[in-house]
Amino acid sequence: MDYYSSQITKLIEELSKLPGIGAKSAQRLAFHIINMPQEQVERLSSAMMDAKKNVRYCKECFTLTDQELCPICSSDKRDHQTIMVVENTRDLAAYEKTGKYNGVYHVLHGAISPMLGIGPGEIRLKELMQRLQGDVKEVIIATNSSLEGETTAMYISKLIKPTGIKVSRIASGVPVGGDLEYIDEVTLLRALEGRTTL
Repeated sequence: MDYYSSQITKLIEELSKLPGIGAKSAQRLAFHIINMPQEQVERLSSAMMDAKKNVRYCKECFTLTDQELCPICSSDKRDHQTIMVVENTRDLAAYEKTGKYNGVYHVLHGAISPMLGIGPGEIRLKELMQRLQGDVKEVIIATNSSLEGETTAMYISKLIKPTGIKVSRIASGVPVGGDLEYIDEVTLLRALEGRTTL
């Protein structure tokens, strides 16, 4: 039996498809949206549509941006000879919050996972190797401490070592199995400063 009108039910169903949003959260959000002023709802839907239409991958590091180059890649204040390799844009944001890393990034958009059928060709490794043709001195591998993250780190290390570019891995201030986006800035900074050469 439906408790709500079809439009409310449809809104709850759509919201519950979002990651981390269960049935109760979706219901709470739906009623919050319905009770918001019309202009606020329009701003929210407009922001979502604009982001969907205009956000794309940075042509250099493959993070999400609304420009051809993201603000980090286009900055001449950043050290473009040091590239930190991360699994996703949220991990990049986590490191940026420390305010202590001055290099640039490369976003893989995943990690190697044979069990999930994700091989090296499914993540942005080819693009990383193309970037290394330029003037790069160090690659810091900052993938998660999961089995997939470690596998990816070892694979990248084996690819880069023959080029003579220094390859390092973030230290294990990051707990095994922990996702970078949920770890505090101090722990991330300690992991960055205590990185080791692979």
